[in-house]
Amino acid sequence: MSYRSIVGCGALALVMVAMGGCARTPRSTAGYAIENSVTLTVPFDQAWQMAKSVLREQGLELYTRDKRGHFVAYTHQKRDLGLFTPRRVQYTLDLAKTTEQETLVRVEAVRQVYGVTLLTYPGWHDRKTKDNKGAEAILQALQAKAAAPKS
Repeated sequence: MSYRSIVGCGALALVMVAMGGCARTPRSTAGYAIENSVTLTVPFDQAWQMAKSVLREQGLELYTRDKRGHFVAYTHQKRDLGLFTPRRVQYTLDLAKTTEQETLVRVEAVRQVYGVTLLTYPGWHDRKTKDNKGAEAILQALQAKAAAPKS
């Protein structure tokens, strides 16, 4: 083996250790989400059923629905021009009983992109949310259902 080969292998090993040999803390996602809330004048059980039906009517994929008042739903995966990174929006709804006849609904929206880096597994990664129209549409639909006359 020549002197150049030994130096080249040593330099390559040094670069590999410096770049990917150490674990690092994950990037903070604080400030990525936009949160809205509204108080509905319906009992908690009725608000839970309304939230479930509104999410389905809006074409969202329900991932979690918890009887304690927690929902996680996703928009369908989209690509810009069919070529680039897949993206979606995650909506988290939390329902809280304030009184017997009122329920507080909080909606959190987080934009996500699918990606792989050298130090992570393939998966969805949170990004800063810029648009809050989807969360507002969910809250408006819930308010409309709560205001509709009962038959």
